[in-house]
Amino acid sequence: MRRILVVGSAGAGKTTLAREIARRLDLPLIHLDRHFWQPGWTAPDEARWRETVTRLAARPAWVMDGNYGGSLDLRLPRADLLVFCDLPRLLCLGRVLRRRWAHRATARDDLPAGCAEQIDLQFLWYVWRYPRRSRPRLLASVASAPEVPVVRLRSRAAVRRWLDSLPTAPR
Repeated sequence: MRRILVVGSAGAGKTTLAREIARRLDLPLIHLDRHFWQPGWTAPDEARWRETVTRLAARPAWVMDGNYGGSLDLRLPRADLLVFCDLPRLLCLGRVLRRRWAHRATARDDLPAGCAEQIDLQFLWYVWRYPRRSRPRLLASVASAPEVPVVRLRSRAAVRRWLDSLPTAPR
């Protein structure tokens, strides 16, 4: 495994899991949010974003954290494994709220400068609707690439068990 995608709802633990996978397997870590967002939460134009994702996915090794379904077609063919953090929505909502509180005065390292942690009703609604709207689209995309193995983690215990099954890179 040299190229691992980590996807799932906001609050599902993608960033934390990706960071730990990268550490254990001694792989470079790519937070897509750091590449997508510009200061003030400004999104890039589609062509520029796809260029960026193509360049990132072309690297020989990575753990890539983030959804961005519109670029999954560029990332999935390069992946050796897709890890889907498919945790319950109430857990995800609680984590999103806790994360906002924890980062009320500090910047998150997985976000670019000028993008302070924030929450609004639209974002909370996105998290709530993820299981019905985004999960089916993700699973349909994954089904179109049957050569990419998928690990679907549906609980905190499943995440821990799977992580514990990974080797730890020598230091």
